Amino acid sequence: MRNAQSGIFALGNPSHAYLEFDVLDGRNRRDLVAAISSFREPRTTMGGVNLVVGFRPELWSEVAPHDAPDGIKGFNDNLVGVEGFIMPATQHDAVLWLSGSAYDVIFDVSRRALAELKGLASIAEETSSWPYRHDRDLTGFIDGSENPTLIDAPEVALIPEGNPGTAGSVLLLQKWAHDTALWEALDDDRQEKVIGRKKLDSVELEDKPADSHVASTDQDKFGKIFRRNMPYGTVTNHGTMFVGFSADQQRLATMLESMAGLTSGVRDALTRYTRPITGAYYFVPAAECLRQPAPDVVLETATN
Repeated sequence: MRNAQSGIFALGNPSHAYLEFDVLDGRNRRDLVAAISSFREPRTTMGGVNLVVGFRPELWSEVAPHDAPDGIKGFNDNLVGVEGFIMPATQHDAVLWLSGSAYDVIFDVSRRALAELKGLASIAEETSSWPYRHDRDLTGFIDGSENPTLIDAPEVALIPEGNPGTAGSVLLLQKWAHDTALWEALDDDRQEKVIGRKKLDSVELEDKPADSHVASTDQDKFGKIFRRNMPYGTVTNHGTMFVGFSADQQRLATMLESMAGLTSGVRDALTRYTRPITGAYYFVPAAECLRQPAPDVVLETATN
C-alpha cells in the first residue's frame, strides 16, 4: 500500500512557506523532478519541518507516465467569469510547501532548498503564511468549516488504490488578496450574507443568499475537498492562500467556475472583496514515488 506525503495532513503548524519554481531554460525538466523529489525533512531541536512536493501535471506525466492520473492538467489559461472577473493562470513547474513550528526553521530550510536548486530552477513565487486567531481567515470568519476530519480526509484528498497516481493528490494553490477597507466597511450582518455563515460560530445561514460564498462553493454539490488555507502577507498587503487538495481535479475546477459565475450566471459575492492574483494546479505524488536512485538531499538547519 502506498503512503501519501504526510505533510498534507500535518495540522497545527504555525509557520508556512510556499515556494514555486520554474525550470531554467536549457535544463532538463526531469532533473528538476529528481532534485526536488530527493529533498527530505530535516529534524531539529526546534522541531521538524514538513515538506509537501508537487509538480505541474504535464511535467509529472512526462516523467512518470504510469503514475499520472488521467486527464489532469495545469492552470494554463485564465478562468474568465461574468462581469469581467478573471482568475489568473500563473502555473509553474513545481511547488515546495514547508510547514513547521517556528519560522526561523522554515526560513533556513527554504534557503537551503533554493541553494540546492540553484542553476536548475528559478524561484517564481514565494509566500509566507501564519495562523490568525487560531482558525480564522483575515475576513474574521472561521475558515474550513466544511473540512473533513483527519480520519475522513484521505478519502477526500487522495486518489484511491487501483488508479494511476494512487495515494497522490491534486493541489489547487491560489493567492487571494483582500480589500480589507472595503470588507470592513460592511457591518457583520452584511458580511454574514456574503459568506453565508454566522461570524461568531460559523453556523450556516438558513436563508443564505444564492451568491453567498457558501452557496457558490457547496461541497455537497461539487464534491468534497480538503483545505489547508492560511493567511499571508503584511498589514498593508495581505489575504488568503487557498490550499485545496482533492482526489479529483474536476471538483476543484467546477468550484472555481461556480465562484466565477459560469455555473449560475451569478458570481460569488466574496469575489467583490477579495481577488485571486495567482493560480496553479500541482500533482502531489505518493511518498514512494519520490524516491530517487540518487542520494537524498537532507535540508539541514542549525540546531541549538
